[in-house]
Amino acid sequence: MNFTGIIIGLCTFLIIGMFHPLVIKAEYHLGKECWWLFLVAGILFALLSLFIPGEWSVIAGVVAFSSFWSILELFQQEKRVEKGWFPENPARKKKKR
Repeated sequence: MNFTGIIIGLCTFLIIGMFHPLVIKAEYHLGKECWWLFLVAGILFALLSLFIPGEWSVIAGVVAFSSFWSILELFQQEKRVEKGWFPENPARKKKKR
């Protein structure tokens, strides 16, 4: 039996699950201005996936594109905060004014 697909699927599920709260925390503490951190992480993991073997390459690719997708989610998270769906960081609110 070959468990590679199941393992990669599980890792993908866990990676996406970790990025969801990571985007929320990043927007809360740093704001949408930290989008470039996700870009850099995505590029680094994409490059890493080119140089490592087998399943680890796939997992690095999933992390890379989860990072890229998080850039979009970061901007959407700011809109969710403006709608009141998520709390706004009071320290950053004072800095905006």
